[in-house]
Amino acid sequence: MPTKISRNYSGPWRKTPGRLFGVGFVRLYQLTFSAMVGGHCRHIPTCSEYAYEAIARHGLWRGGWLSARRVAKCGPFGTSGIDNVPDA
Repeated sequence: MPTKISRNYSGPWRKTPGRLFGVGFVRLYQLTFSAMVGGHCRHIPTCSEYAYEAIARHGLWRGGWLSARRVAKCGPFGTSGIDNVPDA
């Protein structure tokens, strides 16, 4: 039986209301608007995958702040490459 593989964070995280709201919002974006925006992210993981993991691991406020900083890096003169969510 094949194992379900998710591109989003699948590690352990506390399922608090703020985190559930945040990852639900990101997942809704991934299922609806992400296809319209297009797949031209220069970072690995993509910004939405990064946001999902940051909110799941660090909570809605800190994870949201990390996600906003990451999206700001995606401008025309921004960075590219591997950019993982910080542990602490």
